[in-house]
Amino acid sequence: MKRFINYFFRIVIVLIVAFVVFFFWASSSTLDENDYVKLIIVDDFETKKNDSVFSIVTYNIGYLSGMTNNRALEKPKSLFDANLHHVQSEVTLENPDIIAFQEIDYNASRSYFVNQEEVIANLGFKYRARTINWDERYIPFPYWPPKMHFGKVVSGQSIISKYRLKDQERIVLQRVADSPFYRDSFYLERLAQVVKIELNGKEVVVINVHLEAFDKPTRVKQFEKVLAIFNKYSKDYPTILLGDFNSRARDKNAAIQQLFQMNNVGNAAFIKSNIENTFDTKNPIERIDYIFYTKNPIEYVSGRVLKDFGQASDHLPVLMNFRLK
Repeated sequence: MKRFINYFFRIVIVLIVAFVVFFFWASSSTLDENDYVKLIIVDDFETKKNDSVFSIVTYNIGYLSGMTNNRALEKPKSLFDANLHHVQSEVTLENPDIIAFQEIDYNASRSYFVNQEEVIANLGFKYRARTINWDERYIPFPYWPPKMHFGKVVSGQSIISKYRLKDQERIVLQRVADSPFYRDSFYLERLAQVVKIELNGKEVVVINVHLEAFDKPTRVKQFEKVLAIFNKYSKDYPTILLGDFNSRARDKNAAIQQLFQMNNVGNAAFIKSNIENTFDTKNPIERIDYIFYTKNPIEYVSGRVLKDFGQASDHLPVLMNFRLK
C-alpha cells in the first residue's frame, strides 16, 4: 500500500510539473514586441491621385472562419480557402481605397498559417499597417475536444490602403480586471490602432478598434479611452473612428450611444429608424460595427452594409464613401 501511495504521488508531481511547463510555454509569445507594430510599404508610388471621393471599409473578418468562429466545430482548410476566395472577389468588385480589419490572422494554425492580410492586400493595396493583439504559442480553446484547440495564434488588426500610411500607433486598452490568471494569460489584447493616411496632400487620422466582447464594464472603460483618443485627434485632423465596438445600437444604455448623440460626428450607413445589422451573418440581429467621422472636414457621400460578403465571417463589413472639404 505504501509503495502504491508513493507511486501515486510521483505521478501527481510529474503531472503538475508537466502542466506548469506547458502553461508557461503555451502562453509565451512567438514574436519580439518590436514586431507588434509594422508599417509595410510594398511600393512607395501612389497610382491613385487627385480623387474627389474616397472609400473606406471596416471588417471584422473573423479570421475567415465564417459562422464557426469560436465554436467547437470542424474547420477544414477548404472552408478557409472558399471564404478567402469570396472575400477577394468582393474586395475586387467593391474596390475600396482603405480597409480596416479586425480579427485577422497572420500566422495561426487555426487558419492554416495563411497571412490573410498579405493575401488580400496583394489585390492592389501597397500600404499596410499591422498591429498584433494576440501572440501565443498554443491557445487551448475551444476547450473541448482538444483537437479543436486554436493552437498557435498570431493575429490582430490591420489597415491596408492604396494611399500612403504613416505614423502608426498601437494603443493597448484596459484588460478585464477580474479575469482569472489562467484565462488572462491566454487572452488577447484589445487595441486602438491609429494611423495617418495621406489623401491628396491632406492627412486623415483613422482609428481602428476592437473592443471587449464579454465584459461590459471593461468595454465601457475601453470605449471611454477610445473616445478620448478620437477627441484628441479630431481637434487637428479629419478623423475616422471605426471597427467592431461590440456595443449594440438598440441598447439605450450602451456606451456607443455617446457617439450617436455627438452633433459633430457622423455615422456611416446608419439610420436610427431603420438600423442595418452587421452581426451575425447567418441571421443578422445586431449592429455592432460602425464607421464614425468628423463632419466638418469630412463630407459623407454614401454608405452601406456590404451584405454580399455573406458568411465569410460572422460579421458584415460597413462601407463609407466620403470627400474632404
